[in-house]
Amino acid sequence: MSLHAQIDRTEMSASARGFMLSYLETLTLVERLHRLLLDVIKDEFERLGILELNAVQALLLFNIGDNEVTAGELKSRGYYQGSNVSYNLKKLVEMGYMHHQRCEIDRRSVRVRLTENGRRIRDVVARLFASHAEGLMERGVLDHDGIDLICGSLKRVERYWTDQIRYIY
Repeated sequence: MSLHAQIDRTEMSASARGFMLSYLETLTLVERLHRLLLDVIKDEFERLGILELNAVQALLLFNIGDNEVTAGELKSRGYYQGSNVSYNLKKLVEMGYMHHQRCEIDRRSVRVRLTENGRRIRDVVARLFASHAEGLMERGVLDHDGIDLICGSLKRVERYWTDQIRYIY
């Protein structure tokens, strides 16, 4: 049964059904955009001959930036979206992109920060994103108001979903 048919069978007003279809399309688009972002990063790294890192690892280095964080903070701060954070941290340490050090207070916890090589990768990703921002504006794809509207809307959805997790269960 198609998505449209499933929604048509629910007891919703036409307006609610239309909103539901747009909501589902938005969810699909967010997923596609994240996968596409990883492909764009991968292509840039291939173009530059940086083949030892994958796009998820490069994005993780970019998101950490100049911060020093624990592995647990990577997800809670939104620096990392995947489920295999330990694997990627281990690989980044082994490849010399990150330092890791046990916390003095809680010996189970490990703090990570970028090495000089990690900062170079962060800068490559930062230049790529700066180029994208310029291109979006120059080609008229988005202006300041448009990007602010998208960002504000997505933040409200994020708050709504966070509240659903916190208060429903």
